Amino acid sequence: MGVSHIPNPSEQPSPQWSRRGVLTALGVSSAVLLTGCAGSADASEGTADASAKAADKRQPTLTVTPADGTKKADFTTPVTVTVADGTLTSVQVTGNDGATLAGALNAAKTTWTSARHPYSGTKYTVTAQLTGGTTRTATFTTKAPGETFIGSFTPEANSTSGVGMPVSLNFTHAVADRAAVQKAITVTAEPAVEVVGHWFSDTRLDFRPRTYWAPGTKINLSLRLKDVEGTDGVYGVQSKDVTFHIGRSQISTVDLATKEMTVRRGGVTTATYPVSGGNAEHTTWAGIMVISERFKQTRMESSTVGLGDEYDISDVPHAQRLTTSGTFVHGNYWAATSVFGSQNTSHGCVGLHDAKGADDSSVAGYQFYESSMLGDVVIVKNSGDKTVDPANGLNGWNLSWADWTAGSAL
Repeated sequence: MGVSHIPNPSEQPSPQWSRRGVLTALGVSSAVLLTGCAGSADASEGTADASAKAADKRQPTLTVTPADGTKKADFTTPVTVTVADGTLTSVQVTGNDGATLAGALNAAKTTWTSARHPYSGTKYTVTAQLTGGTTRTATFTTKAPGETFIGSFTPEANSTSGVGMPVSLNFTHAVADRAAVQKAITVTAEPAVEVVGHWFSDTRLDFRPRTYWAPGTKINLSLRLKDVEGTDGVYGVQSKDVTFHIGRSQISTVDLATKEMTVRRGGVTTATYPVSGGNAEHTTWAGIMVISERFKQTRMESSTVGLGDEYDISDVPHAQRLTTSGTFVHGNYWAATSVFGSQNTSHGCVGLHDAKGADDSSVAGYQFYESSMLGDVVIVKNSGDKTVDPANGLNGWNLSWADWTAGSAL
C-alpha cells in the first residue's frame, strides 16, 4: 500500500525556492511605492493649479506716495506710483491749476516717478492706467511753505535799455544755498551769447555777458524759484518768464582832466559837453558806470550821503543815477556857466549846464538827458579817485571776465 511522504522538519528548503520567495515579496513591495509616488504627484499638481488660479484672482495693489488722501504732503520729494501684482501702462498727475507733473516708468513698468517735485499748496489727482484696462485714482494736497522769498529784478519787464544794463536780482531773504537758487534762474540772449551770474552778496545776483550787449538783443529771464529752498525752511515762490530788450548803443566818456564829456552813439561821436566834476575834497568815482535811475527833477540833500547840511536843492534838473551811494550826472543851474569845462567844483557828481525848471531844450543838461536811457554807459576817467566798487550800482563791468565768472555759484 502506498505510503505518503512526510517531510522531515530538519530538511531545509531548496535554494531555488528561497530566491523565488524573496523576489516575489520584493516585487509586491515595489509596486506599492510606485503607486504611492504616483498618488503624491497628482496631489502636488492639483495644489499648484489651485495656487495659480488664486494668483489670477489677486487684484493689483496701487501705492501712491504721498499717500491717497494726504492733506499736508511734503513737496520736497518726487511723486511715486507703484503697483504690485500688475503693471502700469500710464500715469498722469495733475494739479488743481491744470499743470501736470512729467515722469517716467521703470523698465518693469511697476513704478512711475515724477521728474520734479510737486508744487507746494497744490491739490493733485493721480490717474494710473494698469494693464488690462483697469484705472485707479488717488488725490493728495501738498502743504504750504513756511517762510518765503522772492527776487525783484532790474530792468523792468518788456523795457528797453542801453547796452550796459545787467540783469540784476535782489532777494528778500538772505540766500544760503546759492547754487540751488542760481540753478533755478536762467538768462539767455538772442542773438546768443554766454551769460554768467555773479553773486555780489547773499541777497544780490547779477547776470551779464563778457562785453556789452549787442544793440537789438532780446534777453529772456526764466525764474523757476518756486519751492527752491534758499536757506533752511525758506522757499522761493516765483515761476515766471520775463523779456527785456536792448536798444541802441550809447557810451559817454567823462574826462575830468579836460572837463569834457564825449557822447558816442553806435561808435560815432554825436555830442561833446563841458562838465564840472568833484572837487579835491569830494572827488568823483572813476570807472565804468551804468545809468540806473532817471529823474526830470529831484531833490538832493547832502545829509543823505553823509555830508551834513552842505546843500539841499529841491529841484535838481535832469538827474541820472550812476551809483547807489549817490553819484549822478545831472543838470546844474546854480553854478556860473563859466564853471563848466574849466573847474571841478561839485561834491562828487558830474554836472552839466542847465536851467531852472528843466524845460529849456537849449542847455547841455536837457540835451544829454533826452539822448539817454536806462542802461547807458558813462565812463569817468582822470577823476583823482579810485575805481568805483562794482557792487555800488549796476557797475559790474569794472570786473574782469575772470573775476566775474569766479563769483558764480555754478
